Amino acid sequence: MHKRIGWHTFRHTYSSTLIANGENVKVVQELMSHASSRFTLEVYTQATTKAKREAQQRIVEVMLPDEGLAEIRLQRRDPPEVLGGDATNEDR
Repeated sequence: MHKRIGWHTFRHTYSSTLIANGENVKVVQELMSHASSRFTLEVYTQATTKAKREAQQRIVEVMLPDEGLAEIRLQRRDPPEVLGGDATNEDR
């Protein structure tokens, strides 16, 4: 599969991937040639969905440790697909 992406999109993806993989923010800043790490984080880096879900799950486990509810896993809610027309309940 070949997909062309622009340089700007590549830089956002590059920065976000480095941060998601645990790279030091200062290292990412310097690799991106940014003047400040704040700019790197605020403009070029996005939190991954997986990281946000894991953070939410940790809060559930802290808030409800003895309730037996810590085992509740946050459910993924995807928007319905709209690919080829109207989706009925039978299609889901």
